[in-house]
Amino acid sequence: GKGRAPPALSARPAQFPGLADVSVPQDIPVEGEITVPVGSPSPDEDFSTLDEPVRDTIMRDLKAVGKKFVHVLYPRKSSALLRDWDLWGPLVLCVSLALMLQGGSADSKDDGGPQFAEVFVIIWFGAVVITLNSKLLGGTISFFQSLCVLGYCVLPLTVAMLLCRLVLLLGSGTGAFVLRLLVVLAMFAWSTLASTAFLADSQPPSRRALAVYPIFLFYFVISWMILTFTPQ
Repeated sequence: GKGRAPPALSARPAQFPGLADVSVPQDIPVEGEITVPVGSPSPDEDFSTLDEPVRDTIMRDLKAVGKKFVHVLYPRKSSALLRDWDLWGPLVLCVSLALMLQGGSADSKDDGGPQFAEVFVIIWFGAVVITLNSKLLGGTISFFQSLCVLGYCVLPLTVAMLLCRLVLLLGSGTGAFVLRLLVVLAMFAWSTLASTAFLADSQPPSRRALAVYPIFLFYFVISWMILTFTPQ
């Protein structure tokens, strides 16, 4: 029995180096990739995200919205605003603008309900139409990314509405109208340039003007509503 052991032991090393040269170096990286998703890092990350306090979740979302506001205030050609889209910021801006526009002299009721609904419908319906036009022209961004950009770029016009309300509190003469006109024109240009900085590159060069023109009309209508607003 002991005499047969050396041949068996000597035969195994002859086969094992060949298997090690062929199989082991190829199997090691594959086994590493298979075990990484099941390992401890990703469950820990999922665990910390799912079980984090509500306050941390709200603060993280607020920071993300604030960063998008900064990108609109300082527009440049980047995909930062498109990477993690959300509709919280556009919803807040739309509601804020509609609340500030309600109560105008054009309202038929004292509560300003039709004015609020009008602004709300114009902003969201206009953004949807522009997004569909962009997709039909061959745009490369998604539907909700376009809505996110168009909604966040209403921020300068919301600031313009706030400044116009303050100017109207001081007076309603010719000087006040000229000041409001300058503010609205500046913020209209800001909103248009900011939105085109994020959306223009997603269009084919030959159709870029067709995609930018509806954006110009969209912000022009909102600017006209702001400029012609007069409180009751």
